[in-house]
Amino acid sequence: MTHRVGFLVFDGVTMLDVSGPAEVLHQSGRLGHPYELVLVSPHGGAVTAANGLTLTGTVTAVDAGPVDTIVVTGGDRLAQQPAEEALLSAARTLTDHSARVTSVCTGAFVLAQLGLLDGRSATTHWRQAETLARRYPRVRVEPDAIHVRDGRFVTSAGISAGIDLALALVEDDHGADVARDIARELVVFMQRPGGQSQFSTATATRPPRTDPLRSLIASVLADPAGDHSLPAMAATAAVSPRHLTRLFRTELGTTPARWVERVRLDRAQHLLLEGHSVTSAAHHSGLGTDETLRRAFARHLDTTPTHYRSRFASTRGPSPMP
Repeated sequence: MTHRVGFLVFDGVTMLDVSGPAEVLHQSGRLGHPYELVLVSPHGGAVTAANGLTLTGTVTAVDAGPVDTIVVTGGDRLAQQPAEEALLSAARTLTDHSARVTSVCTGAFVLAQLGLLDGRSATTHWRQAETLARRYPRVRVEPDAIHVRDGRFVTSAGISAGIDLALALVEDDHGADVARDIARELVVFMQRPGGQSQFSTATATRPPRTDPLRSLIASVLADPAGDHSLPAMAATAAVSPRHLTRLFRTELGTTPARWVERVRLDRAQHLLLEGHSVTSAAHHSGLGTDETLRRAFARHLDTTPTHYRSRFASTRGPSPMP
């Protein structure tokens, strides 16, 4: 029997919250594992997305009939003010009989407003995580996760994280090989597990204002395992070690050594998820030894490399810790 997935949409919805997961599920059908996709809105008919494009052919929750999975999509207004009763009623109707309830981005606010996330772990877009936690204090908000699973509820971070969520759902239903094939087809990163940070050091680093530092950072990110001692980096940037340290503190708010360690830790995390041993990840990331890698994991992630790999080495991600 084909798995039915209902996408709850509304005026002002973020289009990628819909199209990203929908395309993953469509690709699953091309591989012989079809999903039936249904667009649901509070009143049926046409819905205008935040980017001005129109979604047509939506049906009401009652007309949609039973769905196996519901995807509550997001939009900016959900974090700005409580959802209207019509949207809540549609979500309530769909969730009452769905085996799996998911949200993308600020769609978590709808589930939280219904009380469905009380006592549960959940996530949303990093920018709105504090608002979600403040407005719904009974929800255990995990602000930096890609997606969080708690029972039949799976909430995801902002916008493109809906693709990661959908890949995890496909893996649940049809196995990791199918999800991996879809990821390759869509040219997206397969191993971005639920508990992984919404940010990497590369994306979280502010663009430096000075050319020497900008070029240096690009070279370190391109080859984390290279020689990035303070003298070597100063020579690359054509400045003195003292001046380089001053640039890092002024522009990035950290030291060269600490920043390089975080870059190498990011690389080690990816290597572990790709199947490398702890020793191999330590070597190829530039952290050097198993013990150095373990110390970095303990200092920055409060876990061990082995535990990290065992929890996050699939798209499904972790369930909340007891």
